[in-house]
Amino acid sequence: MILKAISKNPALLKAAVYGANDGIITTFAVVAGVAGAGLNAKVVLILGIANMIADGLSMGLGDFLGERSERKLKAHQKDKDDCECKNAWHTGLITFVAFVIAGTFPLIPYLLQMVNICSLCFADQFKLSIIFTALILFAVGSLRTLLTKGSWIKNGLEMLGIGAIAAVVAYGLGMWVESMVSG
Repeated sequence: MILKAISKNPALLKAAVYGANDGIITTFAVVAGVAGAGLNAKVVLILGIANMIADGLSMGLGDFLGERSERKLKAHQKDKDDCECKNAWHTGLITFVAFVIAGTFPLIPYLLQMVNICSLCFADQFKLSIIFTALILFAVGSLRTLLTKGSWIKNGLEMLGIGAIAAVVAYGLGMWVESMVSG
């Protein structure tokens, strides 16, 4: 049902991919930055969850305003007084939900340790977070193929590559800022 709705409205596909991609990357950027700075797992969860909700909400509302503005502009250019702005909230909601769902994956190893599920399995949450992040980036990239066709491997690798660039930068910045602050 969701795929059918998205296939009928390209703006929803864009919102879902944009939200999921940014949710994964920005949440992992927090994880990587904290790990690069050598801070503990509690800090990862506090900053990761706070960032995920606040940034997801900001993006969803920004998407709503952007979609609404685009529709108003199109209506104005056609000299129409009536604007179909009532459905603009769909893209904002899709962006927010995709952001939060996908953004949760980099935090899963830390969440599982926090609730004492298989604590021995999670001796290095950061390495597991890298794996979870890579898998969800590839999965979301590949899932686009259900609607856009093409190579699911190429689409998955494309999204994984973009995420990897952001992750390496975040980790490096975390290390650099920590060294600057520590003297």
